[in-house]
Amino acid sequence: MPVRDVLRMGHPVLRERAKPVEAFGTPELRALLEDMKETMAAKSGAGLAAPQIGVSQRIVIFGVDHNPRYPDAEPVPFTVLVNPKLVMLTREVEEDWEGCLSVPGMRGVVPRYTKLKYSGFDIEGTPFERVAEGFHARVVQHECDHLDGILYPQRMTDLSRFGFNEELFPDEEIRDD
Repeated sequence: MPVRDVLRMGHPVLRERAKPVEAFGTPELRALLEDMKETMAAKSGAGLAAPQIGVSQRIVIFGVDHNPRYPDAEPVPFTVLVNPKLVMLTREVEEDWEGCLSVPGMRGVVPRYTKLKYSGFDIEGTPFERVAEGFHARVVQHECDHLDGILYPQRMTDLSRFGFNEELFPDEEIRDD
């Protein structure tokens, strides 16, 4: 399966609301998922949404064991989430740094809810739900935002905490290619 090009901020597909998946378990859906996995791994992403590779469908994948882009992040189980729904379980918001494969070479401080429940379907159409907190909750919100045409800079409240990795973190090697 090929590694796909990741669309960058400004591309029209990244500004659209993605369409729901209606047919599960198809060869096309499985091939898309494999391309997404390969692309996420090749780019050291914590997650990837289908619109980021030019496919306007409500599919995200995410998962972190050890990731050079997020060396201090707690593990997040690998998840395929189709047609997701999010329910915030707290009003508590935490600000932290985020990056995005569609905004390469940059980071910004983004407020996100600290606890949520997400539900949706796996690639075969089996429904599931899970509660997430901390970094896991942040990743889910970030990836699901892509399905509504939102990139993290649109969530930022202080643009003075947005910039290029090498300027913000001159002593760290942060890979965003």
